[in-house]
Amino acid sequence: MPDRAVLQIVEVIFMYPCLVPKWTCTTDIYVTIYSEGLNENGGPELIFEGELQCNYQDSAKTVMDNEKKYIQLSGTALFCGDIAPAAAVISGGTATVFGETRHILQGMKARNPDGTVNYTRLDIV
Repeated sequence: MPDRAVLQIVEVIFMYPCLVPKWTCTTDIYVTIYSEGLNENGGPELIFEGELQCNYQDSAKTVMDNEKKYIQLSGTALFCGDIAPAAAVISGGTATVFGETRHILQGMKARNPDGTVNYTRLDIV
């Protein structure tokens, strides 16, 4: 029997489940993200630009405006993980999907309880 009992502390690393698995991200999308600030020329400051794979879902709604009817197309792009780690928030930019360039209306980084980003969501119009 040993003279001293050795207490061994083992660090447990908990992995959170990925809510947007990579195998569901099959749609090609070109994303450009701008910050809220301006560059030295007075234009929007570029944070991220690149070709990615996403899970893209289209939606459409009919909007009536002074007896005129038009259809507003929108969509949601879901990405596994953090697509723009340099940006704390995603507030604007453009996304080109299926040959159409649309504006990013809203961006969201869904976080795990430990603060890491589980997935990124872009709402585009």
